[in-house]
Amino acid sequence: MHDLVIRDGVVVDGTGRTAFQADLAIDGGTIVAVGRVDERGHREITADGAIVAPGWVDIHTHYDGQVTWDGLLAPSSAHGVTTAVMGNCGVGFAPARTGDDDRAGLIELMEGVEDIPGAALAEGLPWDWETFPDYLNALDRRSRTIDIGAQLPHASLRAYVMGHERGGDHEAEPTDAELAMMHEVAIDALEAGALGFASSRTVNHRSRSGKLIGSVTATERELAAIGSALGETGRGVFQFASDFDDVDAEFDLISSLARRYRRPVSVSLAQHDRDPDRWRRVLTRIEQAAAEGIVAKGQVCSRAIGLMLSQEGTMNPFEFCPSYAALASLAVPERARRMRDPQTKQQILSEYGAETDRVRRRRMVGFTKMFVLGDPPDYEQPAERSVANLAAARGVEAKELLYDALADGDGRGMVYYAFLNYTDFNLDTVHTMMSSDHTLFGLSDGGAHVGTVCDASFPTYNLVHWVRDRSRGGRLGLEFVVRKQCRDNARYIGLLDRGVIGPGYKADLNVIDLDGMRLHPPRFAHDLPAGGRRLLQDVSGYLYTVQTGQVTFEAGEPTGAMPGTLVRGPQPEPDQGR
Repeated sequence: MHDLVIRDGVVVDGTGRTAFQADLAIDGGTIVAVGRVDERGHREITADGAIVAPGWVDIHTHYDGQVTWDGLLAPSSAHGVTTAVMGNCGVGFAPARTGDDDRAGLIELMEGVEDIPGAALAEGLPWDWETFPDYLNALDRRSRTIDIGAQLPHASLRAYVMGHERGGDHEAEPTDAELAMMHEVAIDALEAGALGFASSRTVNHRSRSGKLIGSVTATERELAAIGSALGETGRGVFQFASDFDDVDAEFDLISSLARRYRRPVSVSLAQHDRDPDRWRRVLTRIEQAAAEGIVAKGQVCSRAIGLMLSQEGTMNPFEFCPSYAALASLAVPERARRMRDPQTKQQILSEYGAETDRVRRRRMVGFTKMFVLGDPPDYEQPAERSVANLAAARGVEAKELLYDALADGDGRGMVYYAFLNYTDFNLDTVHTMMSSDHTLFGLSDGGAHVGTVCDASFPTYNLVHWVRDRSRGGRLGLEFVVRKQCRDNARYIGLLDRGVIGPGYKADLNVIDLDGMRLHPPRFAHDLPAGGRRLLQDVSGYLYTVQTGQVTFEAGEPTGAMPGTLVRGPQPEPDQGR
């Protein structure tokens, strides 16, 4: 008798082949049969024509802190993710010296770069590690719903080797001795199970106090000292976030590491309004590198990169207005009721935009890229539905329409500010990015930006929008989307044992009602340590999620099973899959 049998499913196996009707049998956390299964199972699931796909592999998350106190790892686990990779963008919490200043520095950087409340991190992190192998051992001692893997973050490595102050100063260069130590620490991390090395070279990544991340101007010499560890061990991938202000110079530096040390590299790829074709130049360089035999990929989003403007979140456009600040201590529904008072509204609107501080002023612009999100949430709205154009059509100022959207009802409405990937007010550019053989589905930032976005829902959005619902342009095929989200991501990161439905592969699966799938609007939950708040996004349509052969979610609710493990290093492909 098998441990688990899933019957009568429409199998989308992750290879890109056409979907087919089949049963699946699972024993010991591994798929043992695909086809007709006559033998019974200790547990049986009747898919009844629902889609059966591999569990999603998310290669770009930031659960580095949350993974130490939360076994559920929502929101990603609720969206069908069964493997998540963290340590991206060069930020994390290992290695870390034991001093309070060192730990506080890593928290301040994570709070600034990834918008995770510092109070939640300070209370939640147990700090029962110092070295990167110690950190992996600490993760191994904890139970969780999904599998997780970690990359060695550059900022943490610099702080550990150079000290908090010098490591966090991007103008400080490591000494020869420090470079040698970086190399050895990287070797130890990779041999302990790090899946790669991640670094940030973008000026958008700053600490809470506004200080640039220490790695932003790291020299070729420093990157080579670390990168050579990947070459020496024959393990791991490079991950970079970069501005690409000089596309050729920057890509030459990054690709030289992949070429010299024969390791894969990925870079973040997005469209900027100020240079809307830069992403194409980067993708062209990626394609050229691939033609030379370099494994180079661009990580792309499923939609515009945006921010949620709200009364509860990080980006509250009225928070600096004195008359609004006087209401800030009220519960949100009462605050919204008071905001609808005509005199209060007039006073707050008169104060809006009067700030002189540069950061505050930045929140006052962009009405042409702001959209009332709605229910169901619409992430691809035309220009005429922007706050600016709706306001013009109604004969009111844009700031008034924005105000009314946030003050309406219980005050929990959200306005979506689409600031990247939306130059032409549609997702055609994203479609092109996603369709390329030289890109990976990534950049969900699961576990991060908890006050502004919930892009951990990307895998679900891929199905709801790109496969089923898109009306403003081309769609993507179901088999293609599943292949990219599963097998392609898994293979890139070196996890050849998953992402495919076939005998010998890991039994990480989703049973999906695609016709009934619905992505709900984001909502705030106050469930982080120290009462911290974060955005979650509920979903209907995942009938079952199976992790290592155990049902972890049923009808969208966690079962309490926590079979997830720490993935240490690359994993071989099963014999049957070769």
